[in-house]
Amino acid sequence: MSHEFLQVLWFILIAVLWAGYLVLEGFDFGVGMLLRWLPENARERRLMLNTIGPHWDGNEVWLLTAGGATFAAFPEWYATMFSGFYLALFVILVVLILRIVAIEWRGKISDPVWTERWDWFHTISAWVATFLWGVAFANLVQGMKIEVLQRGTWEVVPPEQITDGTLANAVHVMPGGFAGFFSLLTPFTILGGLVTCGLFLTHGAIFLALKTDGSLQQRAIAMSKKASIVSLVVAGIFAVLAQLLYGGHWLGWVGLVVAALALVGVVLATHAEREGWAFIGNAVAAVFAVVLIFSTMFPYVMKSSIDPAYSLTIWDASSSEKTLPVMTIVALTLVPVVLAYTAWSYWTFRKRLTVDHIPEQNAGLPMSFLSQ
Repeated sequence: MSHEFLQVLWFILIAVLWAGYLVLEGFDFGVGMLLRWLPENARERRLMLNTIGPHWDGNEVWLLTAGGATFAAFPEWYATMFSGFYLALFVILVVLILRIVAIEWRGKISDPVWTERWDWFHTISAWVATFLWGVAFANLVQGMKIEVLQRGTWEVVPPEQITDGTLANAVHVMPGGFAGFFSLLTPFTILGGLVTCGLFLTHGAIFLALKTDGSLQQRAIAMSKKASIVSLVVAGIFAVLAQLLYGGHWLGWVGLVVAALALVGVVLATHAEREGWAFIGNAVAAVFAVVLIFSTMFPYVMKSSIDPAYSLTIWDASSSEKTLPVMTIVALTLVPVVLAYTAWSYWTFRKRLTVDHIPEQNAGLPMSFLSQ
C-alpha cells in the first residue's frame, strides 16, 4: 500500500471513529440533556441513568480512540487543532469530567438535595458539551484563522511563498486564548451547535422510548416527536449551507441527501411510534452528517479562512511512511475486538427497564457522613 493511500485511509478511519462516537455517545448526551426535564420523580431519574449505565463509559472510548488516532496518524493536525481549539477543548474536557463525576457521585449520599444538585450538573454539562462539539465540527467545515509561521523567526509566511519546501520548516498556527475562542463563534458555527443539540436530544428521547416502559416511555415518545421535527429543520438548513458555501465534493451531496432522508424517516417513525426504526434513522443521519463534514474538508484537515494556501492538507499533516503501516496493522487487529465487545454489551443489556427495578430509597451514605 502506498503512503498516499494510507493517508486517505486514515482520514476515513478517523471519520469512522467520530461517526461511532456521535452515534453511541449521542444518546448518552441526549439522556443527560433530558434528565432534569422529562422524569416526574427521583426514581424515574434513576431509571434514566440506569438505561445508559452499562454503556456510557465504554462509548467514550470512541472519543479517546479518535483523538489518539489523530495524534498518531496526523500529528500536525492534532497540534494545530489543539492550539486553536485550546480553550474550547478545555471547556469540553471540564464538562465531560463534571458529567462523569455527576454520574458516579449522585448515588454516594442518600439525600435528595445531593442527588438533584449532581443531576443538574449532569444536565448542564451534557448541553454544553453537545453544543460545543457542534461548534467545533462546524469550524472544521467553515475554516479558521490559520496562518503559517517560519520556524526560528516566527514571522508569517506570505501565501504566495508557500511551497513544500517552506512548509517543511514552518508551522500552522491560529490564535488561542479568549480571542481565539470567541473567533470560533459565528452564525454558521452556532447553527452547527444547535444541530448537534437537536440530533442528540432526539437520539436520547428515542433511546429512552426503546429502553423504558410506562409513563416515562410515553413522555419520551412525545419528546422524540417534537425534537425530531426541530432536528430535521435545523440540520437541513445547516447541511445545505455547508455544502453550498464550503463544499464541492460530490460525496458531500451524498451525505446531505442520505442524512436528510434519514431525518425525514425519523420524523415519520417517531410519529408512528416505531422507536427501533427511528433510532436506526437517527444513527444513519449522524453517520452521514460526518460524511458531509469530512467531504467538505477533504483534502484538508484544517482549512484556513485567511488564505487557502495556509490550509493544512492530509499530505502535509500525516505521519511518516513507517508509522502509518504499523498503525494500520494494529487497527485491523484491535478494531474488530472493540466492535465485538461493544455489540456484546448492547445485546446483553437489551431489555427494557421500569421503575419497578428502582428501589424506593437510595442506598448511599447519610448526609451526616460529610460532616464527620
